[in-house]
Amino acid sequence: MKAHIGILDKEERSFEFNQRDFKTVQKLIYEHAGIRLSDAKQDMVYSRMIRRLRATGLNSFADYLRLIETDKAEWEAFVNSLTTNLTSFFREEYHFPMLAEFLKQKSGQIRIWCSAASTGEEPYSIAMTVIDALGADADRVEIVATDIDTSVLAKAEAGVYSEDRIERIDAKYKKYFLKGSGSRAGLVRVKPEVQRLVSFRQLNLLALDWPVEGEFDVLFCRNVLIYFDKETQRKVLERFIPLMCRDGLLFIGHSESLLHLSELFKLRGKTVYELRQTGKMT
Repeated sequence: MKAHIGILDKEERSFEFNQRDFKTVQKLIYEHAGIRLSDAKQDMVYSRMIRRLRATGLNSFADYLRLIETDKAEWEAFVNSLTTNLTSFFREEYHFPMLAEFLKQKSGQIRIWCSAASTGEEPYSIAMTVIDALGADADRVEIVATDIDTSVLAKAEAGVYSEDRIERIDAKYKKYFLKGSGSRAGLVRVKPEVQRLVSFRQLNLLALDWPVEGEFDVLFCRNVLIYFDKETQRKVLERFIPLMCRDGLLFIGHSESLLHLSELFKLRGKTVYELRQTGKMT
């Protein structure tokens, strides 16, 4: 997640950011990305968007909001600035042993979709779990990693991180990183054997078309639903159903629940769900 910016006194603001501007931002990001910004987020939005005003050389938020209506590249930068990317390797670690056991029980090709890849720590954690669980058979697993934010996807594809990002992971997984030296000292890079299991692509969960097809044995959608209202959650999760194998698993975040969708999904483990077969859509 981008660092939280404390509340700003209006006197400290370089540009006026009035209630009308904020309401426009709320409407745009909700309609495009399903993210509902509470009124308490006005200062956070100012802090993130002011960087875009300075980058574009504009002098008012009203001018900037008019610009993104016609400038596709700046629209993308606007969305990127407001998305949240809190992640780490093996975050919510209790999910990965369950994933490993599930993989060992599966035969043939296995497909996994990580639908909120952020800067890559989650899909690479999945890939390392795959290799650790399946060994030489890891190549029968395909991991598709998507995110709405194009800037974090570029970092994810590079697979380069500061060394402190892997300090707390299990020692058995540290072998999957290469340490930098010289000008790259203090950095680590994910090994090619891990990277080749993962393909990255941009995807907006609210878009009409998703650049994914076929069925997935495992679907990670962790710590995404909390930014959506109940109606948007249902729309997204209903679209997941035809993309899941009948015995597939859906992993969600520790603070999320599908109790309001119990007719579609049933609990399998700690924030891990499977389809209710009556809920399978075609």
